[in-house]
Amino acid sequence: MTQSTTQATPLPTPGQPTAADAQSKKAGEESLAPQSVRIMGKWSYLLAWFGGCVSIGTFAMGSSIVGTLNLLQATLAIALGCFIIGVALTLNGAAGYRYGIPFVVQARAAFGFAGTKFPGLVRAVPAIVWYGFQSWVGAGALNAVSVTLFGFDSIVFWFIAFQFLQIILSTLGFQGIKWLENIGSGFILLSLVYMFFSVINKYGDEINRNLVGIEGTWGIEFWGATMLFLGIYSTMMLNVSDYSRELETGMKRGPLTTLYAMSILPCTLFMGLIGLMVSGATGHADPIAVFSSAVDNTPLLIATLLFITFAQVTTNVLNNVVPPTYVLMDVFKIPFKAAAILVGLLAFLTFPWELVKDESAAGLQVFVQTYSAFLGPIFAVMVVDYYIVRKRQLNLALFYDENGPYRGLNYAGFIASAVGAVIALYFSEVSWYASLIPAGLVYWLLMKHWGACRRFND
Repeated sequence: MTQSTTQATPLPTPGQPTAADAQSKKAGEESLAPQSVRIMGKWSYLLAWFGGCVSIGTFAMGSSIVGTLNLLQATLAIALGCFIIGVALTLNGAAGYRYGIPFVVQARAAFGFAGTKFPGLVRAVPAIVWYGFQSWVGAGALNAVSVTLFGFDSIVFWFIAFQFLQIILSTLGFQGIKWLENIGSGFILLSLVYMFFSVINKYGDEINRNLVGIEGTWGIEFWGATMLFLGIYSTMMLNVSDYSRELETGMKRGPLTTLYAMSILPCTLFMGLIGLMVSGATGHADPIAVFSSAVDNTPLLIATLLFITFAQVTTNVLNNVVPPTYVLMDVFKIPFKAAAILVGLLAFLTFPWELVKDESAAGLQVFVQTYSAFLGPIFAVMVVDYYIVRKRQLNLALFYDENGPYRGLNYAGFIASAVGAVIALYFSEVSWYASLIPAGLVYWLLMKHWGACRRFND
């Protein structure tokens, strides 16, 4: 892919970092300044999202709905969830795309300079948990290859080695991420297709009996399933500006929505359905055990396990490293590389070996529903702030002025998020959906009528 040098639409204003600052940045030298040089064209951007969405978490969500939906309903639930994701990414990524600002800067108007710690940490915690979870799965795949080829069996060794490899890769910044995702996408697609048909070939009778032949439901459980597959990406819906500010300008909303949805759909569909089918057929939710039993040919098994390992790298460095790294940069004022290393070390503390057990699939479902209950309201607040309160016009100087009108806390963002979260937790099966209107409406009313919020209405 060629490197684009498309300039961001708005010109810098006095007091904000200038375009020259962004143009002087090199690979691995990331900052929170507005991005003026865009390094990703539309195809590069599509491939980056494609490679970054091969989530073992999606496999786990497929496992968690066994016995609830039949195969057709599960397929439609995944497709509908991906379409909603595409719309949400386009909406909340518009500020980053137009102005070149990351999520933690975008949130300053809705939550205040001091208040951005709240949405930042709410976004960072799930990312670090998934980072550890997926690293352990990747280490399990490496260990299986090691046992098969060399007789060496030590998942702890491979987990530590694999995690440090990802830490090194993550310090390369978006330039390194771009090429890692783009190069790996073809291998990922071929491997997914192969695994999908291998599962059908080996477990066809069980799949037909346990998944095709059941009635399922089109009720609240169906919509809850759409939210589970959507919830895997609800974290990225929040910080999508971290990525959209790297995309060359000039794309309209419709094509951009299609780009997001079509980059996410293939991986989500394959991984979700593979998780549903193999767990429905075997009763196991551990992907390493499942694929080891599904593939009889040793060379193909090794290739499959290496795919699982590689997929964890592409997903982690894009989705689970960048967001918490930017949060640490904002909160503790540390450079990108140091923050990325710290995020990698924190992933060790998530005890991921407890999350990959067969009985953990239901627990991961609850985990997704719970953090989605907090991410949904924040998403609604930020969308209302950008489109309704500010009418898509941002004064960037204020977003970088710690002593300006956005200083301190914007209580409207906190109150609206709390209202949305309470409602979402009450309707836990559809928590993300349930939180949107209450949170967005409360935020708009407070910003419009509460005097304490007046200085945030620049």
